[in-house]
Amino acid sequence: MTPSARIAAAIAVLADIEARRRPAADALKDWGLSHRFAGSGDRAAIAGLVYDALRRKASAAHLMGATTSRAVVLGMLRLDRGLDLAKLEKMFDGSRFNPDPLTADERSALAAAADGKAFADAPSHIAGDYPEWLDLPLARVFGDDRVAEGRALAHRAPLDLRVNTLAVSKEAGRDPEALRGTIAAELAHLKPQRTRWSPVGLRVAIGADAKSPPVHAEPAFIKGQIEVQDEGSQVAALLAAARPGDQVIDLCAGGGGKTLALAASMANRGQLYATDLDKRRLAPIHARLERAGVRDVQVRTPRPDVDVLEDLHGRADLVVVDAPCTGTGTWRRNPDAKWRMRPGALSERLAQQRTVLDRAAGLVRPGGRIVYVTCSLLADENTDQIQAFLARHPGFAPVPAEKTVSVLGDAAPAFLDSVLTFPEGLLMTPRRTGTDGFFVSVLRRSIAI
Repeated sequence: MTPSARIAAAIAVLADIEARRRPAADALKDWGLSHRFAGSGDRAAIAGLVYDALRRKASAAHLMGATTSRAVVLGMLRLDRGLDLAKLEKMFDGSRFNPDPLTADERSALAAAADGKAFADAPSHIAGDYPEWLDLPLARVFGDDRVAEGRALAHRAPLDLRVNTLAVSKEAGRDPEALRGTIAAELAHLKPQRTRWSPVGLRVAIGADAKSPPVHAEPAFIKGQIEVQDEGSQVAALLAAARPGDQVIDLCAGGGGKTLALAASMANRGQLYATDLDKRRLAPIHARLERAGVRDVQVRTPRPDVDVLEDLHGRADLVVVDAPCTGTGTWRRNPDAKWRMRPGALSERLAQQRTVLDRAAGLVRPGGRIVYVTCSLLADENTDQIQAFLARHPGFAPVPAEKTVSVLGDAAPAFLDSVLTFPEGLLMTPRRTGTDGFFVSVLRRSIAI
């Protein structure tokens, strides 16, 4: 397919998403099934166009003065891909399989983008590419910076990998940097770069039209030496500071991403219990544990009317709560979720967070810790939730951020300067740390009972 034909296909997919109010992944899958002539490179390029258009949906529509799928794609190509009017006129020429020629209004709108004044009077939610109803919640956290934070969330995320020290380290005394170098050499064809904050992270940049590399087919992945995990998620697991010999509970383990990272921090010594409110989310964890060489994890599958952690009450050194949340910090990876999110979803997540935090409180021993993590940017799910928890459980107190970041070693001072800090915890964002958005709060239980 030509670049122009790919653009025409992306416009059609976006129209389907809008008409049927469906997830982008479903619409792209259906398009691929009905256009089997399209190769994998074509499908990847079309998906890239669709997701980039969704990331810039509000600003692109504002630029073009219309909300149609064609307008959104045109606006995105100008704003995100940097295509000027001359290039767009060549691509939108109306020939077979190509989009119709540009109209006079479209030419005028695209030309206006060149003078940089298209967003001078635009509302914050338009300039920042986020839903209007979230403007006040984001203003609570970021103030006038919310537009810049929103724009950072409207760009494609890189591919981050975590080096699994359990599988790579076969020699005593090898440091994480040496292990990371070993894997980087094995993946040299992907041109990985060392992550800034995580000492066991590698980052692979992905171009606008490029396919995500088939990491799952790499020998290093098959041997359990690497895992796909955003650097912010890696850092959150490191801030939990699980140590060899600890008794640790991962209360919202899901597919096991942070469980695996915690097990690596514990060096397979101690005991790690993984569970989740929804047993379906635990399904992938068993194969992942085996592939990663993890030996200190017990998976506790939830059962109706049974407390599968009853024997652990008051015994845990550490309980990690990777809480269900709105996912506003992951909009780079899930741009269509940004526009499908509704206020009711926030209320539901807040109730789930309260439930799981209260459950965690009963599992921690005196002197032990709860580490609360969300991939949300909203104070309702982060600082407000922690304040409410502390009011219900006065035996806990937050650990200051400057103490929790020491596990990052030499990177700790710069990391602390980059994140937003609060009395209740710290917040990473794409704009500040180059990661997905993550809030982390470390809560210590008083030794006095």
